[in-house]
Amino acid sequence: VQLQASGGGLVQTGGSLRISCVASGASSSPGVMAWFRQAPGKEREFVAASNWSGGSAFSGSYGDSVKGRFTISRDKAKNTVYLQMNSLKEEDTAVYYCAAGPNRMNSGGLSFARRYAYWGQGSQVTVSS
Repeated sequence: VQLQASGGGLVQTGGSLRISCVASGASSSPGVMAWFRQAPGKEREFVAASNWSGGSAFSGSYGDSVKGRFTISRDKAKNTVYLQMNSLKEEDTAVYYCAAGPNRMNSGGLSFARRYAYWGQGSQVTVSS
């Protein structure tokens, strides 16, 4: 499975940005697709996950630092996950990595990077005043 992220860039504080990630090479849509981020000198941080909850439904989960500002969504037919980022802050500056796993996860495991089998190359998001 290959993950290709796009949509990163430079945005002003308080602005919005949407990044996306397309999964290819899988026989079926990944059970979970997620975003992590890593700022210079910091550990990789869980941002959000879209977890299959049955049928065509997905549930979203978020890290505490982005709740209420970021929204994850999923287009199952396109094997694409989106991250809409609003009210951006300078501390949101990081490389954003798309991750995926073949099966849905228990909610308690979504924030652990080691649980994900596939990773994309990363997309830089820079928030500046």
